[in-house]
Amino acid sequence: MLCHLCYSCIKYLIKGDVRHVLDFGQNYKKDEIMHQDIIPLYAADIQDQLKKQFAYLSGGRGGDGCPVITFPDYPAFSEIPEKEFQNVLTYLTSIPSLRDAGIGFILVIDRRQDKWTSVKASILRIAASFPGNLQLVLVLRPTGFFHRALSDIAFRFNKDELKMKVPIIMLGSVSELQGYIDKTQLTEDLGGTLDYCHNRWLSRRTAIEGFAQKVKQTAQILQSFGTELAETELPNDVQSTSSLLATHTEKKDKMKEDIRVAVEQGNDILGSITKPVTENPDYKLNQDQLDNQTTVERLLAQLHETETAFDEFWMKHQQKLEQCLRLRNFEQNFREVKAALDIVSERLSAFTDVGNSRSHVEHILKDLANFKEKSDETVTKAKMLASERDAFIQSNHYAVDSIIPKCSELHHLCDAFTTETERRRKLLNKSLELHDLLEKSMKWCDEGIYLLASQPVDKCQSQDGAESALQEIEKFLDTGAGNKIKELNKIYEEYAHILNEDLKEHVQKVFQKQESMEEMFQKRQVSLKKLAAKQTRPVQPVAPRPEAFVKSPCTSPGLQRENVSNSESSALRRVNYRKGKSEITELHQSRGGSTMDDEENLAVLRQHVMNELIETERAYVEELLCVLEGYAAEMDNPLMAHLISPELQNKKDILFGNMEEIYHFHNRIFLRELETYVEYPELVGRCFLDQMEDFQIYEKYCQNKPRSESLWRQFSDSVFFQECQRKLDHKLSLDSYLLKPVQRITKYQLLLKEMLKYSKNCEGAEDLQEALTSILGILKAVNDSMHQIAITGYDGNLNELGKLLMQGSFNVWTDHKKGHTKVKDLARFKPMQRHLFLHEKAVLFCKKREENGEGYEKAPSYSYKHSLNMAAVGITENVKGDAKKFEIWYNAREEVYIVQAPTPEVKATWVNEIRKVLTSQLQACREASQHRTLEQTQSLPLPLPASSCASPSRNHIRNTKKMEEKKADLTSLEGCGTTVAPKYPEKGKGWAKPSHSLDASEENDGWSSAEEALNSSDAEEEGGGGAGEMKLTPGKYTVVTDYDKGVSEEFTVKSGDLVQLIREGEDGLWFVKNLSSGKEGWIPASNLLMLIGNSNSAQSLSSSESGTASSNFSTSSSCSDSCNVSSTSFSDIKG
Repeated sequence: MLCHLCYSCIKYLIKGDVRHVLDFGQNYKKDEIMHQDIIPLYAADIQDQLKKQFAYLSGGRGGDGCPVITFPDYPAFSEIPEKEFQNVLTYLTSIPSLRDAGIGFILVIDRRQDKWTSVKASILRIAASFPGNLQLVLVLRPTGFFHRALSDIAFRFNKDELKMKVPIIMLGSVSELQGYIDKTQLTEDLGGTLDYCHNRWLSRRTAIEGFAQKVKQTAQILQSFGTELAETELPNDVQSTSSLLATHTEKKDKMKEDIRVAVEQGNDILGSITKPVTENPDYKLNQDQLDNQTTVERLLAQLHETETAFDEFWMKHQQKLEQCLRLRNFEQNFREVKAALDIVSERLSAFTDVGNSRSHVEHILKDLANFKEKSDETVTKAKMLASERDAFIQSNHYAVDSIIPKCSELHHLCDAFTTETERRRKLLNKSLELHDLLEKSMKWCDEGIYLLASQPVDKCQSQDGAESALQEIEKFLDTGAGNKIKELNKIYEEYAHILNEDLKEHVQKVFQKQESMEEMFQKRQVSLKKLAAKQTRPVQPVAPRPEAFVKSPCTSPGLQRENVSNSESSALRRVNYRKGKSEITELHQSRGGSTMDDEENLAVLRQHVMNELIETERAYVEELLCVLEGYAAEMDNPLMAHLISPELQNKKDILFGNMEEIYHFHNRIFLRELETYVEYPELVGRCFLDQMEDFQIYEKYCQNKPRSESLWRQFSDSVFFQECQRKLDHKLSLDSYLLKPVQRITKYQLLLKEMLKYSKNCEGAEDLQEALTSILGILKAVNDSMHQIAITGYDGNLNELGKLLMQGSFNVWTDHKKGHTKVKDLARFKPMQRHLFLHEKAVLFCKKREENGEGYEKAPSYSYKHSLNMAAVGITENVKGDAKKFEIWYNAREEVYIVQAPTPEVKATWVNEIRKVLTSQLQACREASQHRTLEQTQSLPLPLPASSCASPSRNHIRNTKKMEEKKADLTSLEGCGTTVAPKYPEKGKGWAKPSHSLDASEENDGWSSAEEALNSSDAEEEGGGGAGEMKLTPGKYTVVTDYDKGVSEEFTVKSGDLVQLIREGEDGLWFVKNLSSGKEGWIPASNLLMLIGNSNSAQSLSSSESGTASSNFSTSSSCSDSCNVSSTSFSDIKG
């Protein structure tokens, strides 16, 4: 069955009445071109049978339009299988129209080259198998004489046997045939002029039938697709609607392409049919050709009609889907915008505070303005969405009834938000206006109090002075019209909607202060008016009694007027006393109030910093969680595994480092602790100090950051990261969020600085300062560690060198005793660029190498050259000719490194840090020696012999009352002294001897932790072998025991402190400065000898070759040996 999807079918299909289309297809009149119910055959099916050409339909017609079927001479006619014979005849009779086929067919049987027996068999077979109506059968009998005569005789005798429904005419020649069928309707082999090519006919029939089949299939597909569209339910979300629209559009485009191809195919067939006429206008198509042309034109017309109907249906369906998509987009945007409006409305509702001072109100107004500016985007988006209502109405949207209420709701929310914002702004402006009035009133009161206090009481006693003061007061009171509070009730009435209890109380206090000040002015005015109103009496001829002036306690000239009596003077004094007392009281109250206002302002600022700290901390925690859930967790999600490249798999720890550890610390501990200090912002430093150890986790994160960034750059374009970013709706990519921990740890020090600035006089100021210092220390440690991990070429474990204390770039000259002479000579002229790393146990010399790349890959690396064990290092602080240079020497100056810092400040920092390391090593040595000596003393209670090099200060120590308390310290000194080495120590052993480089200045101070004087021949000669008393000289010394009994009670020193003896005073006192604490004080010489011990066992002054005092401070190997302190061995690679 072929049902062409006509316009009527499409019309009903658009309405959804699929049943009509099916019924119509069942009842549709059978197409005249393809009678599938009668002959279900196509040329393509029997193409091989038709090619035999034992029968063909040439297109010729008889006189009455009967189709002519020709049976040409075919020698193997009798051998044709019956099935093939039936198929060919059935197909040929199905080609003409029903009208032509109903008239009947004319059969032309050409047997001119055959025998009569074959002719008879052919006629009988055709008569028995012909499926159509016959009008006439024309037989061209054999042309041979014998067979021709035989055929005439046999035809007469067998006429009854050959009896058919139509007459059979035996023809002897082609000319006789032309008497029945016009010459133009006969093919050339029958003597006619009809143009016929069997192969061309077969090809054309195949093409026409294929085109018809194509039209039929297209109609069926369109019908099926139309049914699908009509039965499709509209989705409820944007994505599904977009997907459905895209799918249907894709199918429609495919349908249109199929129709285009079919039309093109039909036009090609039609062109091939009409080609002869196009080439030769005189050419006339035969009837079959005309029928073929009509058939193809009809198929093309039906195809065009079907396409037009489908296009109309598709336009309506597409419009409906597009309207649905637009509706779903509107609904989604509505939900998002409404949620955003709810959020901004909720945040707006938090602006309830009207402020407690002008600065506070201005701050709130600024916050409100910033909030409104940020919210304007949301409000604008909501208004734009609401304005789409008219567009929906104009487009006749099918869901306009549900859209209009939503648009109205958005308009209402926007108007409500705008109105409420404006109301809040007006309230704050009103509050600002009130605070302006209060501040003006307070300022006016302060100026008035200052005016009263500044008026000299003695000058006011004269009439001129009183009038002048009265004028000043009246002039000042005239300025109160625009500055003072006139009526309190009107203030309450005018500002009733912003007055809370606190603000109302503040208004009352200001008004009371104003009233008190006005009362003071009124009393002063009364007094001054009385003084100014006094009339001058005539001069008495006699002088007044002197008692009146003698009794008067006031000696001011203004009070010694002859017209003022004693009683008036007394009254005036009482009035002035009361007024003065009242003015002073008011002045103190005013100043106290001003101080209170300053404190309140600082408290507001502290609270503001605290709020920022907590709010940013919460946002930081949320961002970390978002990254961990939206990126890190997704890397383990099996559903996302196909988006992750193989090189990126199992790299989560590299990409995110210990971010999860940081998140848990902040979320579970630090944020909760911060929130407990929200009411006490000045104490928040304690919160940082309590958690300071946990902040060390940032060092690990920062050390991993270069690897993380390198990995990110390799896979930043990964589909996985793009999909995660899309799901999170992040505007920034992952690398921006991976930088958050680095930004956060640097943000804390800024917030702590702000908090400290507003809390200097508060209880927690010290904790804030300590927290700030600790955070800066962590930042420094993080920065140092970032450089440390860039060291390459070091064979050992850097962690074994102890804590990294300092790092930096320097110019370095070398001067080694064992070095080549040329190296010595050129050392000072050709500095090496070296990056030094100072650890607790060693100092590393590295060469800085810049790297090419981006980000962290551009950071330099450090090629390890050599290192020095701090146990054998000494320093010389000053080098001649350059304040930025100092010396680091090794093994008693066998190796000397002249180091030039970028600035004198950097040099001072490094020298101090190295000094601390050497001092701590010396202290550790002494403590170990003290402990060992104490054990020996307990086992051998007898005193040590004189040969044990007892300290020369022993006689002083025995005379002190604290001999027993200091015994352990003295013993430790003795132990350290006796354990050192023989007079001439071996190379590399014993305490390092003092030495100077060629560039050493005359005033250099070299430091070492060795007690060099024990190995110095000069020290032996001066000290007499340790038998005499040591003479104190100015210089720097290390304290070996605690001391808190100085002349100044505030001056104390502790064991290990570095002190400087400045000068000797009277009564055996020395003025000493504690370089560790910066304090100064006087200490008795006897106590001082006990504190610093023997000059041979402390930091001492020794004579250099030039006679200049120097004390070299280092930790030599003998100290380490005597104290059993193990040291790490380091390679000494020169480079």
